[in-house]
Order: sequence, then C-alpha cells, then structure tokens
Amino acid sequence: MDRDLLDTLFRAAVARAEPGPAIRAALPEKPRGRTVVIGAGKASAQMAAAFEAAWDGPIEGLVVTRYGYAVPTSRLEIVEAAHPVPDGAGELATKRLMALLRGLTADDLVVALVSGGGSALLAAPGPGMSLADEQALNSALLASGAPIGAMNAIRKELSLVKGGRLGALAAPARVVTLVVSDVPGDDPALVASGPTVPSLSSRAEARQLVDLYGIELPPAAAAALAGDENPAPRADDPVFARNSVITIASASLSLEAAAARAREAGIEAAILSDAVEGEAREVAKVHAAIAREISGRDRPFARPVVLLSGGETTVTLRAKGGKGGRNAEFLLGFAIAIDGLPGISALAADTDGIDGTEDNAGAFADGTTAARLRAAGIDPRDALARNDAWSAFAAIGDLFVTGPTGTNVNDFRAIVVR
Repeated sequence: MDRDLLDTLFRAAVARAEPGPAIRAALPEKPRGRTVVIGAGKASAQMAAAFEAAWDGPIEGLVVTRYGYAVPTSRLEIVEAAHPVPDGAGELATKRLMALLRGLTADDLVVALVSGGGSALLAAPGPGMSLADEQALNSALLASGAPIGAMNAIRKELSLVKGGRLGALAAPARVVTLVVSDVPGDDPALVASGPTVPSLSSRAEARQLVDLYGIELPPAAAAALAGDENPAPRADDPVFARNSVITIASASLSLEAAAARAREAGIEAAILSDAVEGEAREVAKVHAAIAREISGRDRPFARPVVLLSGGETTVTLRAKGGKGGRNAEFLLGFAIAIDGLPGISALAADTDGIDGTEDNAGAFADGTTAARLRAAGIDPRDALARNDAWSAFAAIGDLFVTGPTGTNVNDFRAIVVR
C-alpha cells in the first residue's frame, strides 16, 4: 500500500488550506473606527490567530470553534462548542457574537472568519424553537443523506443568524467575510449556512428540499418552516451594499497542491472533481470503477496515476450503533469494490482531521482490505450495512489519525493505481 505517498498528498492538501498566508494576502483596508472580528467554524481559531498576527491595528472580537480546536491568541477570544450537534456553549457564544455587532457605525469594520462547521457552532434557534429543537433538527439533517447545500438551505431558514442575518446585524458597519470553503462549488452563502452572506434560496425551496429528502423535522422546526416569520434578508438588501467576500481556501486549491506534490514524486495526477456529492458508498463504486478501468486497460489514464477528488459525500444512517464518518464509509465501499485487485490503494479523509464523531481523519484501503477484514472475523458488507466502517478499519489497523488540522475544505480522496 502506498501509505507514505497518500499521507504526503493529504498533508500537501491541508497545508494549502492553512489560513495564515491567505489571510495575510487578503487583509482589508483599515477603518476609521473600530475593527471587530467574529468567526465560526472548525478553522476559525487558526484564522483568528493568523488575522491577529497580521493586523497591526487595534482589534477586538470573538470566534467559536469545535471542542479541541482552540489555539492561543492574545487579543481575540476563542471559545469552544459542540459539533456536529449544537450545545449550550454554542448558543451562548452566538448570543455574544450578536451583541458584539449591535451599535456599530459606518466607520467600523467587521471581519468575519467563516469556515465549515459553523452551522452547528452558531446555535441561535429561530422563533418558536428551542436549543433542543435545533439539536433535533441537526440530528435529522445529518441522518437524512441530504447534501450539505440542501441541509444548509434548510438550516438558514430556522435561525436568527444564518442566511446573512448575522451580517445584517452589523449594519451600517462594513463587513468583510473571509471564507475557508467546505462546500462543493464554493458558494460562500452555503459555508456555515452563510451567517454574513445572504443566500438566494427561499423558504419555499427549503420546504421542497425537506419533502425531496423525506426529512422528519421536529414539530417546532416544521411549524417555523411552514410560516413566514423571521424571513432571511435578500441579497440586494442595502445593508450588504458595502460588504465583500473573499474565499481564501477551498477544495480546488488543495487538490491542485496535492497534484503538484504527486508530480514531484514522479507520478502523474488527475483531479476528477472538487465538488463530488452523493451517498458515500455509491460514490465509492464510481471511483472504484474508474480505478479498475485504469488497472485493466490504462484508460482513461495510463498507470501509474493518482486520482484526486474532493467535495462532500453523505451517509444515510441505516442502523443504530455503528461508528464511522463519510470517508470511512466511502473507503469500506471502495475496498469491497476492488477486493483482490493488486496495485490499487486509497486514502479518504476529512481535511479538518475528524471524520464524523470519532478521532480519525479517515482510513486507508487497498485490494487486500476486504480479505484482511474477513480474516479478522468481520464481514465487510455487513459492516457497511450497519454503518460501522470505523470499527472495521480499527480492527485491521488502517485508520488514518492526524488530530485536528486547523482548517477544513472537506473530503480529500486520493487513489493510487500502479
């Protein structure tokens, strides 16, 4: 298995997504008034530290990140909260962020540091909803198999801060949003459900998405979505006229960095897409089919080659008690599809360092994985049916553990075919 090469490619992708250099290149013009920094997401702490180091004027502010992701800062406060299901710490932090933005003037500047994970970390239930309702909403969305764009389009209709509402609170101050994108297509209005960037989607579209994916919303959320209270601001609202958005890191840029590293190592690389969506196990079948075609016929690419892809797959929960995120599930499906084939090895991992709710970023697989699982007493197809990919890879020592990386441009997949 090409573990060392795969590990190197992952780290090249993550290094390209580190916020420090990109933030220094995207510093906004200094205001005549105050500079207030806000932020939310898995990368927000690293972003805050980088901004603090680069900004030579007075600043104040608060960012919220996932438990275990905080880093030292001296002028900006970093608080931690729960992800992927919000908690009371996130709700309190969100209230404090809202308070920071009230009473600003046209001379003030707000810098919003936004990255993936902010949807859960910004807990501000809409009218008629409680924190328990928002927790139930997140759990229902995560289990639905809906793509991230659909989930965030629903979330932003049921919040006091998503869908541009947090940015609107800052008016008449100028808001500059710096984004580390984790969504396919890099629409900044979808990253963290767009707290400072208004979305073009409507409440009617959100209701259609609930029906399309068969999502069972908690009663309070269903009632709120059926009504017209708390409308999201429109993109052409004058409060956003002076605002700007810069995407400083994305899956596309990280995949290009990984491809360059592969070529430096003497192996050609092909980027399939930076916007792959769909059920993880089904996406795995497509990737495996391409790998098999290359292995057997040297088409559409000649061996040796590294196939790279990004985006965000989903997992529809079919059983209770299983462990594992979407990348481990992808790899288990991939391992089944290449069972017994030599010369193919793969890594799938989340660039934030945590796949789902366990401690691994992802896992490795090759043509021997399924056989080694069976030798360990694990039926790979049964493990996949039970959404228990983490336990399967843990049993054979093929988990990929990095710890929190400080950034998040979502899934990273690399497949070596020799």
